[in-house]
Amino acid sequence: MNSLQFSFESEIFLWGGDSAWHFVAVPVDIADDIEDSATLRGGFGSIKVLVTIGNTTWNTSLFPDSKQKTFILPVKKEVRRAENLTEGDRPVIYLVIMN
Repeated sequence: MNSLQFSFESEIFLWGGDSAWHFVAVPVDIADDIEDSATLRGGFGSIKVLVTIGNTTWNTSLFPDSKQKTFILPVKKEVRRAENLTEGDRPVIYLVIMN
């Protein structure tokens, strides 16, 4: 299996008003590389990824965001707790695209 790997820093933001969903936006230049190279797509154009922030690694998906013209990555509550992250923090994210 071939895989694309990226690392970047991005700000955690809250999606919508009262929602508990937190995301980071993939930098546009990296999103362009992913768009050009990712071959497997799921529902809503999602792309399966393996993510590491700090000492925490988990499987999730990237989702296209037409407003920001990039992909967004959900950062689940367990990860935010384990890594002591809150909205506005800018963690370093290691991302592996699972093709």
